[in-house]
Amino acid sequence: MIDMFKRHEIQVLRRAGHTRADIAERAGISVRSVQRVESEPAVAHVDTAVERARRSIGRPSKAEPFRRFVVELLTAEPEVLSLEVLRRAKLVGYRGGKTALYELVHTVRPVPVRPMVRFEGLPGEFSQHDFGEVDVRWLDATRTRVHFLASRLKYSRWVEVAIVPDEQVETLVRGLVDHFTAFGGVPLLAVFDRPKTVALKWGHDGQVTEWNPIFAGVALDLSLGIEVCWPASPQQKGSVENLVGWVKGSFFKQRRFVDEADLRTQLREWLVEVNTLRPSRATRVIPSVRLAEERPRLRPVKIAPADLALRIPIGVGPTGMVLHDTHRYSMPPEAIGLPGTLYLYRDHVRIGAGRFTARHDRLWEPDAHSTLPEHRAQHVAAVSGKRAKRYLQREHLSPNVEMRPLRNV
Repeated sequence: MIDMFKRHEIQVLRRAGHTRADIAERAGISVRSVQRVESEPAVAHVDTAVERARRSIGRPSKAEPFRRFVVELLTAEPEVLSLEVLRRAKLVGYRGGKTALYELVHTVRPVPVRPMVRFEGLPGEFSQHDFGEVDVRWLDATRTRVHFLASRLKYSRWVEVAIVPDEQVETLVRGLVDHFTAFGGVPLLAVFDRPKTVALKWGHDGQVTEWNPIFAGVALDLSLGIEVCWPASPQQKGSVENLVGWVKGSFFKQRRFVDEADLRTQLREWLVEVNTLRPSRATRVIPSVRLAEERPRLRPVKIAPADLALRIPIGVGPTGMVLHDTHRYSMPPEAIGLPGTLYLYRDHVRIGAGRFTARHDRLWEPDAHSTLPEHRAQHVAAVSGKRAKRYLQREHLSPNVEMRPLRNV
């Protein structure tokens, strides 16, 4: 079964006018498969296991017992035709259909690595993204490790760089939306060199077997196709230039900074210089000139940075609190035990569980909790017994007291 994220990418490229043959070559599948995927409803989730179960896919293949035979044959003769593999398999007892065996051959046949070549891409087609870190030495001789997120449009070479606190998935997706907004739109495909926060698991053939669900949800909301490179093998996607190395060499190693505020100021000035004043070494054209040509091919950013909410499954605990990242947020007592979703914004959270909703300012201190006044009164009214009410009131007034389930007294 074709991965759900790959199905999403196929649909994005077809809507953009790419031919079936071009998409089939990119995705490594048949033209017929592309035609089938484009006729399906728009991809709404990326859980391939769930979709496999829904379609009742997964019956044992009759070709699986012959995997070792096929592996040994292809190792000895990598160029042997699949038809010949089928003929020899029948000689040793294979009684299944040709399709099952051909699929097995496709999964185990060694994939030749193409030579690395430069690719520019068409206007609005590719963007490249990567995290980087560098040890910065301030003028007072102290050192600080600085993390940054770099993004670049492949055609125009317009670049955006942001200083970030870490390299977690929330930082990545918020940075992407910020950078797409600065670009003036979203390209067809985003290429990632080292997708630690993009892909959770890889297969032996280099294909992603499990996507980060938070990243995948945002990519679907943006209608963004994703291209990832097998770790340490950037040649699989053509020329994936060392964007992080270029930022380090062109900016961080060429300048001296008083403090972080001075670094951020100089970074803004440097971005103006490389984007609007200095011709790109790759194209010999100022990026802003080519961006004027590329921007009409970019698609609108569907989510404003302030409106981006990460969807996180939660459950309302026995004390009416929702726990996320050591932070606890209150819900009405009627919501206790209900599953729901926490929508994580930059400055606040919104929680929905059944018919109950709550909005809290976002917490940042470890182990902090937020209890809305109306929830406090509802919880006190919901318990029975004077002792239980006093105990619950004390917990609401003492933020460092761990909340435990209450018993009727």
